[in-house]
Amino acid sequence: MSHEYYRRGKNWFTAIGTMFCIMATIVLARQILVWGFDFVEEFLFNAEITNEKVSVAMLAFGFIMIGLGFRKNVKAR
Repeated sequence: MSHEYYRRGKNWFTAIGTMFCIMATIVLARQILVWGFDFVEEFLFNAEITNEKVSVAMLAFGFIMIGLGFRKNVKAR
């Protein structure tokens, strides 16, 4: 194995991003199973801050973290 080998995606950003995506998916799936899609959709598009909106924000943050984890790591010489 070369000393220049870089394990792309195996870092802190990818792990945290994956965790956020999984947690948000579980919360949204639970809400849909308990309340139904129409009820969740109503809470998703109203003016108040709701659990569904926080879950969508968590999904977005998770995808951003995963994207940061897959960027190229350039080391200073």
